[in-house]
Amino acid sequence: MPSAELIQMVRRIDVPRRVGLCGAAVLLLALPGAGGVQAFQTVERVTFSMAPDRTGYEPGAEVRIAALLEIDEGWHVNSHRPSYDYLIPTRLELFPPEGWGEAEIAYPEPIHATFTFAEEPLSVFEGETVIEGRLEIPSGAEEGMAPVRGELTYQACNDTQCLPPVTTSAAVDLPVGDAGRATDPELFEGTAAPGSSSKEGLVGFLLLGFLGGLILNAMPCVLPVLSLKVFAIVQSAGLGRREIVKNGLSTSAGILFSFWGLAALAIGARAAGRAVGWGVQFQEPAFVAFLAVIVLLFTLNMWGLFEITLPGTVAQAAGKGSSEEGIGGHFVSGLFATLMATPCSAPFLGPAIGFAMTQSPVRILAIFTALGIGMATPYLVLAAWPRATRFLPKPGAWMARLKEIMGFLLAGAAVWLFYVLAAQMTPVRLAVLELTLLALAFAVWLRSISSAKALGRLAMVGVVAAAAGTLWVAAAAPPPRSQDLAESQNPGGWVDWVPFDEDRALELAAGGTPVFVDVTADWCFTCKVNERLVLDTPEIAQAFEERGVVAMRADWTNRSEAIGRYLADHGRYGIPFYLLYRPGKEPHLFGELITQEGILRVLQTLESR
Repeated sequence: MPSAELIQMVRRIDVPRRVGLCGAAVLLLALPGAGGVQAFQTVERVTFSMAPDRTGYEPGAEVRIAALLEIDEGWHVNSHRPSYDYLIPTRLELFPPEGWGEAEIAYPEPIHATFTFAEEPLSVFEGETVIEGRLEIPSGAEEGMAPVRGELTYQACNDTQCLPPVTTSAAVDLPVGDAGRATDPELFEGTAAPGSSSKEGLVGFLLLGFLGGLILNAMPCVLPVLSLKVFAIVQSAGLGRREIVKNGLSTSAGILFSFWGLAALAIGARAAGRAVGWGVQFQEPAFVAFLAVIVLLFTLNMWGLFEITLPGTVAQAAGKGSSEEGIGGHFVSGLFATLMATPCSAPFLGPAIGFAMTQSPVRILAIFTALGIGMATPYLVLAAWPRATRFLPKPGAWMARLKEIMGFLLAGAAVWLFYVLAAQMTPVRLAVLELTLLALAFAVWLRSISSAKALGRLAMVGVVAAAAGTLWVAAAAPPPRSQDLAESQNPGGWVDWVPFDEDRALELAAGGTPVFVDVTADWCFTCKVNERLVLDTPEIAQAFEERGVVAMRADWTNRSEAIGRYLADHGRYGIPFYLLYRPGKEPHLFGELITQEGILRVLQTLESR
């Protein structure tokens, strides 16, 4: 965001807690609702109103609506095409009555102004600004008043601070019947001819969303789920074309349904004045523990101790008479794939989600649908081309061993979840939680060997009790101490990391010292890969030392209002996040996947110490 060097947020964040229940909990807990939603108090610096170009319209006539923005003196908003990709653009969306066509939006020519925090002019709007929308009234429209609602998303900045993005609304009633007279032609001067620039922008972000969703399939977070799907696909190779198509479509439906759930949560949260982050549900120990229970049950299933197929009796009933796993099982494995994907941030994913969070509900749904379609593409391809299974090995006795091997991959995912929990609770509480999971595994084993119905029912009671106990232990965990968080930010290594302090970073940058900021979390698998292979290496450490770079690391493993505000201020809603403050220059924002070459190339723009 433009004032990245002088950010002084005036927002406070309220983080509501939400509780998911079994069954629907697989989806609900996958959404960033438990501790992952952050609310900002609204401070508006723009007065938004709308006015039509005539006092009346005949059916079939064209309507021109002027959206008037009165921007407070001393403030500005980014134009619809900001100077930098990470800046929040100003967007207008018009919602006409049902049955009308989509509105075309025309933005005025922006001004290019220079501010103290940027050496290059920025494309902004100031003072009184008019954005024009054009609609065509259907020829069969009924006479009377036709309401049109407008939503304006903008970010206000002055020379010392930037505020979080704001979405405000206004409405205008159009009299449909007789043609009226022109109102104020001056309002409609200075806007460009309506075109497809807004639509082209949406198409571009839809493509980014699709690519981001597709790449998610190759991210480490999804690999445990892929182990399940590889086994299921190989197994389906001998079931015939119909079953292959059914399984592929069921998995795709589960993925799309989960992304639609994420979109619904984002729309609802934004309507309540909140912002949604990608993957922040992992900040809640209860969610991580819930996931550990699910992963453990899936692992025992792969090892033959837990014979109720995915996701349980519901999936078994849904798939009766079809395949071993069933339609319901494939559907829930699609949900589980999205659930496991959220701690990873793939290339193109961050810009697409950042764009979606500033758009209308329809566009939010469109972006998340593109993400879902991208992630579901391998299964859709399989459904469209079932003969591709010819390239897979023929099912046979060897699949029993493959199933057991896949179980070990899932067990590895459980180890990772314990690693995340270790940063969210005390060692004693973590040991108790692991004991409850051990009790759950014992109950599952007891049920698998028992022939007596009474003993089997008792074992199932033990499974439910152990799972509930695991969730209770995690939910009751007190927040970690601040000093523990500070210690966890510098694990030792080649780079001398210091805890993140935004004010200190701005002060150092203003004094001529470059600062590199890394926002990470133990649950962010992509972050850990970047740290191990790129950041915490002798090459980067030497470059930091030569140019006097101060390395700051912010730990977002647990909920942090300050870090949440910092990310939102830069138009980001997920991690990893990397920013280099360059004295006398605009800060450089890196992508989610970084390389040593890319960082060293940017560091070369700094003067050697």
